[in-house]
Amino acid sequence: MADRDPVPLPAEVRARLAELELELSEGDITQKGYEKKRSKLIGAFFPQAPGMDPSTGQERRTPVTPSSSSRYHRRRSSGSRDERYRSDVHTEAVQAALAKHKERKMAVPMPSKRRSLVVQTSMDAYTPPDTSSGSEGEGPGDADGEEGGDGEEEDGGGGGGGGTSREGSISMEHWINRAIHGTSSTTTTTSSTASSSSSSTRSGGSGAAGGRLADVLAQHVHISAHHHNRHHHHHHHHHRKTENHSAPPDVTGYTNNTAADDIQVERAPGAGTAAQRQTPKYGNAELMETGDGVPVSSRVSAKIQQLVNTLKRPKRPPLREFFVDDFEELLEVQQPDPNQPKAEGAQMVLLRGEQLGVVTNWPPSLEAALQRWGTISPKAPCLTTMDNNGKPLYVLTYGKLWSRSVKVAYNLLHKLGTKQEPLVRPGDRVALVFPNNDPAAFMTAFYGCLLAEVVPVPIEVPLTRKDAGSQQIGFLLGSCGVTVALTSDACHKGLPKSPTGEIPQFKGWPKVLWFVTESKHLSKPPRDWFPHIKDANQDTAYIEYKTCKDGSVLGVTVMRIAMLTHCQALTQSCSYTEAETIVNVLDFKKDVGLWHAVLTSVMNMMHVISIPYALMKVNPLSWIQKVCQNKAKVACVKSRDMHWALVAHREQRDISLSSLRMLVVADGSNPWSISSCDAFLNVFQTKGLKPEVICPCASSPEALTVALRRPVEEGSDPPGRGVLSMQGLSHGVIRVDSEEKLSVLTLQDVGSVMPGGMMCVVKPEGVPQLCKTDEIGELCVCTVATGTSYYGLAGMTKNTFEVFPVSNTGAPIGEFPFTRTGLLGFIGPAGLIFVAGKMDGLMVVGGRQHNADDIVATALAVEPMKFVYRGRIAVFSITVLHDERIVVVAEQRPDSTEEDSFQWMSRVLQAIDGIHQVGVYCLALVPSNTLPKTPLGGIHLSETKQLFLEGALHPCNVLMCPHTCVTNLPKPRQKQPEIGPASVMVGNLVSGKRIAQASGRDLAQIEDNDQFLFLSEVLQWRAQTTPDHVLYTLLNSRGTIASSLTCVQLHKRAEKIAGMLAERAHLQDGDHVALVYPPGIDLIVAFYGCLYAGCVPITVRPPHPQNIATTLPTVKMIVEVSRSVCVMTTQLICKLLRSKEASAAVDVRTWPPVLDTDDLPKKKPPLLYKPSNPDTLAYMDFSVSTTGMLAGVKMSHTATSAFCRSIKLQCELYPSREVAICLDPYCGLGFVLWCLCSVYSGHQSILIPPAELEVNPALWLSVVSQYKVRDTFCSYSVMELCTKGLGLQTELLKSRGLDLSRVRTCVVVAEERPRIALTQSFSKLFKDLGLHPRAVSTSFGCRVNLAICLQPHRLGKLADQGTSGPDPTTVFVDMRALRHDRVRLVERGSPHSLPLMESGKILPGVRIIIANPETKGPMGESHLGEIWVHSGHNASGYFTVYGDEALQSDHFNSRLSFGDTQTVWARTGYLGFLRRTELTDASGERHDALYVVGALEEAMELRGMRYHPIDIETSVIRTHKSITECAVFTWTNLLVVVVELDGSEHEALDLVPLVTNVVLEEHYLIVGVVVVVDIGVIPINSRGEKQRMHLRDGFLADQLDPIYVAYNM
Repeated sequence: MADRDPVPLPAEVRARLAELELELSEGDITQKGYEKKRSKLIGAFFPQAPGMDPSTGQERRTPVTPSSSSRYHRRRSSGSRDERYRSDVHTEAVQAALAKHKERKMAVPMPSKRRSLVVQTSMDAYTPPDTSSGSEGEGPGDADGEEGGDGEEEDGGGGGGGGTSREGSISMEHWINRAIHGTSSTTTTTSSTASSSSSSTRSGGSGAAGGRLADVLAQHVHISAHHHNRHHHHHHHHHRKTENHSAPPDVTGYTNNTAADDIQVERAPGAGTAAQRQTPKYGNAELMETGDGVPVSSRVSAKIQQLVNTLKRPKRPPLREFFVDDFEELLEVQQPDPNQPKAEGAQMVLLRGEQLGVVTNWPPSLEAALQRWGTISPKAPCLTTMDNNGKPLYVLTYGKLWSRSVKVAYNLLHKLGTKQEPLVRPGDRVALVFPNNDPAAFMTAFYGCLLAEVVPVPIEVPLTRKDAGSQQIGFLLGSCGVTVALTSDACHKGLPKSPTGEIPQFKGWPKVLWFVTESKHLSKPPRDWFPHIKDANQDTAYIEYKTCKDGSVLGVTVMRIAMLTHCQALTQSCSYTEAETIVNVLDFKKDVGLWHAVLTSVMNMMHVISIPYALMKVNPLSWIQKVCQNKAKVACVKSRDMHWALVAHREQRDISLSSLRMLVVADGSNPWSISSCDAFLNVFQTKGLKPEVICPCASSPEALTVALRRPVEEGSDPPGRGVLSMQGLSHGVIRVDSEEKLSVLTLQDVGSVMPGGMMCVVKPEGVPQLCKTDEIGELCVCTVATGTSYYGLAGMTKNTFEVFPVSNTGAPIGEFPFTRTGLLGFIGPAGLIFVAGKMDGLMVVGGRQHNADDIVATALAVEPMKFVYRGRIAVFSITVLHDERIVVVAEQRPDSTEEDSFQWMSRVLQAIDGIHQVGVYCLALVPSNTLPKTPLGGIHLSETKQLFLEGALHPCNVLMCPHTCVTNLPKPRQKQPEIGPASVMVGNLVSGKRIAQASGRDLAQIEDNDQFLFLSEVLQWRAQTTPDHVLYTLLNSRGTIASSLTCVQLHKRAEKIAGMLAERAHLQDGDHVALVYPPGIDLIVAFYGCLYAGCVPITVRPPHPQNIATTLPTVKMIVEVSRSVCVMTTQLICKLLRSKEASAAVDVRTWPPVLDTDDLPKKKPPLLYKPSNPDTLAYMDFSVSTTGMLAGVKMSHTATSAFCRSIKLQCELYPSREVAICLDPYCGLGFVLWCLCSVYSGHQSILIPPAELEVNPALWLSVVSQYKVRDTFCSYSVMELCTKGLGLQTELLKSRGLDLSRVRTCVVVAEERPRIALTQSFSKLFKDLGLHPRAVSTSFGCRVNLAICLQPHRLGKLADQGTSGPDPTTVFVDMRALRHDRVRLVERGSPHSLPLMESGKILPGVRIIIANPETKGPMGESHLGEIWVHSGHNASGYFTVYGDEALQSDHFNSRLSFGDTQTVWARTGYLGFLRRTELTDASGERHDALYVVGALEEAMELRGMRYHPIDIETSVIRTHKSITECAVFTWTNLLVVVVELDGSEHEALDLVPLVTNVVLEEHYLIVGVVVVVDIGVIPINSRGEKQRMHLRDGFLADQLDPIYVAYNM
């Protein structure tokens, strides 16, 4: 195989193979079927190679002779990566940069991913090459179909040591593939794995590149190629020892060294080579232990530890200066480095082009030229089109073009609309919609428009209704007032149609009439009708569309005189003559393709041979063959076309390019086109290609052709090269790079200014001031031949087309306006123009400029190069936290593994950091073929960015590096010493603010039941005085009464319970009894039974029958911790506690005696217990806090009675009242309202167990309506259930007569910051059912005091203040001030504002003060501090759960450190603040509102600031529609964000960048870990609060089964 040349395949086989590829990519056949059919097709042409195993297509190694190797090497002379970005020097630089990094081993924790996600990524099939990488749509972005190095970089050395023994190891399959059309198969070759394909300076035999490399290394002293090689072997040798060999050992060795070197010299002058090097393995191969070397057990914590270790590495140097963001929030701002390079040259001089010599026979306008040729030489060929097999399809002569254009013009003007009302008049705009394979129809239509004086707007064919970017094109058409679209017959048939056969309106498009331009559809113009042919004037000739960086589409208008002048300038620069043949591969609808192959060609009666894109896909050599067959003088190509030709090029002996006098490289302004040009010249020089023929040009939609290298005489000096330092470029200055630096950019000139034009370089931003000679700026041109405006956009036009450059004195340099070209560059020696990049691709990060194209090039040079699918990479920047951040998105090969992709990602980060000294903020990999494409298959950049920001890109791998990139975070806060006693005495407390304290009204008059100290006495008194008064009504899910209790029934049943306790359990006074009941009447009866028996009841939530394993242990824990001597419960739960499932969860033998109270003894107890000391325990209240602590508090008889009395006064409760309660009756205020208040105040409580709402969400509200209840209490979970469950049913409920207009107060019982969003949406939703907007309020309680605030202001009192104003109890505070424990009120809607709602009115008998939790000093009103409470119903202490007396006294008996040091306070553990409002109380006092911000133990200290999890969670939930819930916690100073995903798992990775962005932007925090989990994973307790600590434990123990875990770097 090695010694044989591949057989060229017949065209029909090639076409059939291309079809197969297409079928595979469309998913019409499987990979297996594809391979089968393919080998069958090819089998006929290739005899079996000796080294191949026929069944598998895997190769064995065969030794090769050096001579064949050299020939082979020349044949596939160039890499297969996207050639625009191929530069051997660059590849070498990248490898060296990576080698530097290797010394400091970088451990990047690999993300963990659920299996289902991993599988998904590799299913995407392999597709034919029609795509590309790009930093923007169509421009550099359509290196369509280079295979991005699909396994083709096997040749590790440029013919040096490595190249020789490798030939045989190229699989045959692979080779044929290349024979067909330059895509390589998905089989990778052994050798590429062997060397870990780490080529270092693969200069692919390109003489010039080798020479360039030598230039850089040897400071422009030429070294012979021979030495060059040796130099390199030694250069890299020392790296080899330290590597860990992740790949098999390299057997290619240095054996044939001498031979190879000889060949090298024989062959090409100056080809470089590379030593093979192993690349290290990143990922978590080495560092799976903690910082101090201890191995770790849990996978998760090991990764986090690894992340922490990685982050300990020194960051970039710290920055010094700050700017003040709005107030004292300090965001660091990048200070210029004093050592950075600055421009030192003189001010540049205006550059003038040669005179535009108007030749006598130049036509006065293009239409005149067409008329001349159409009549003088009608048989002359104008355009030859090709079919997809490369056969000439059709030749359009000048005669035909003229007659058909006239016909189109006549029909446009006279056959559309009516005679009186023609649809199209001269000057109107019409769209030209023609496919890329039909230039003849396009040309006819275009000239038809010119003849009719109608303005053509050529656009792409919309393929689907929602094509990437076609909506923006629609906006352009709309703004141009387009009503008619010209198209060809075939194209018209292919447009999507509705069932009625009409073409639907495309998204964003105006309504257009489709007009087919084929002659057979048109009427013949009358004999006497002739188009009016004028000289070129100031009218608009055509409009060319241009896609901006943000995806919007603008129309650049070109005047007729500009069009003609431009053609003349091109004719002069290119020395075009009549009847020359020109081969065009470019898009003929716009840009260079339109200017050369449609306009200038007609002016000069040239013959254009048009190569369609589809043919290039099948046969990339087609354009070269056409040049050769037709002896063409000129060819117009892009660097990708040269690259494809290189990849597909086989030893075709019959090719000769000697006829070419000019090869126009349309994207010569892309800095990376140089390597294509070099490599192309290198290969085809032997085929008669002359070096001076290659003519790069620079163009832009606004300025048309900016510069063009002229074809020079043979033997003159080779064109200029600039080897520039990237470091310098990033500061906008030009520094020739002489040292042996890694980061260089080699530029080729794009010739000189166009004839008749002037050029200058101005500062890209701000005033258009002339640059210095060594400064990069935007090129501006002044000539007739440019666009004149952006259609309909006067402001943008002024800034682009009417620029008056000024000198450094500020004076304009001339009276003529210049046009900005959008190209960045400089004018080099001898007036040569160099372009370094595009304005569109410019990213300014931390004050330094980087070009997207350069970053793409670096990423593509990273090994393994074959990793990126066809070189498709998009690079753009997004703004996060006041700076641009770089995002790299690449398509990965369908067969790459997780390990591969992660390894590649870590290397890319290092390479970009090493070469550009800039961090990548986010690196995302997507499955192959999933990025949005431009019409010619490039990556649609703005669309990609849009998808990224919307969270709709669906990457299969993401690596975020905010820790390394974000260097402008606010300075960590240093705590200020608090105000001390001195300042209080002097009275200047915090700028004259009063101390924050407030109290509820006094507990005044004693009523009849208030003389009782004990609830048991109150019940007995009620049973005697109002025996039949109903106290409790329990409802079931249908809303009917399940049971009810009168005073006497309750008394009698309680007596029986007391009897049972005395008789069966033999309990003593003060024994503890656990009551395990479902919410209902039994619970109440059991509670009073315990009081009658003198026992202390503890209410416990029963275990959930469906979830015994998790709920039963909590029950057991409370029973044990509370030291209960017996358990009372129902018969059902009794069975449950002893069931098989229960014994699996807990040790059932250790339960205390369990009494089932369903059948009570008949007889009464001998005597009811009379409590004597009111300070003894009445009951105990146990609950689990959000941080997962179980805490029981002791409530004395005194406190219990005071509590009930306080509530009675606040809520104005008395026996005639009815109150609806939909709460869990197990702890806190919920229990007190359910069990105690009715007995104390005598009102009727309607009890609704919250669980019933799951069956019937409308239950609670319909009961409230049916019983005409004025006061109701619920929990957040109940409110959420109603909001979510009844959201769409309000009309239905209204029709059923549901009426909430009598509700005076609806109180949410909670122990947290009020959930303002929920209460507001609840109020809004049920406003239609009569709910008063101010009826909803919240209460606040905590462990030390079960209710501090309750009840809003009476509505009656507010009526006179007008109900139209905003709710007086809501304030907006600045979130950033809050982090510093300061309260700063801001306007609604101002940035960083946080709405807070008052937590209800302070209860009677309660005093509150705000204290500093650290120093215990009182705080001023404008400060956030801990809420301390003094009240008769404070709990009297914890029940032995902590066993820590110090804590007990600290929480329940604290005193202020100064000020009022006598009062004993209880610390609530919640942060909040007080604020005087304008409202007055009944007593005329001003009302003090208490605002609860959050629990102290939940608050997170990060960077010295205090964050409340809920604020971060709110931001995160807002960021994407699929995030249903979120919880955050910290672990070793890393912020961990857990999000629940409601959507397909493929969306999981979309959330990682969004979450990171929003937390940075709104909270100035860097997220360390993002965990995406299923719905319902975040644990929520019965009160609807998130249990963040449980979640954290679950995460660290690896129990969450997350969909994806991302570790941000």
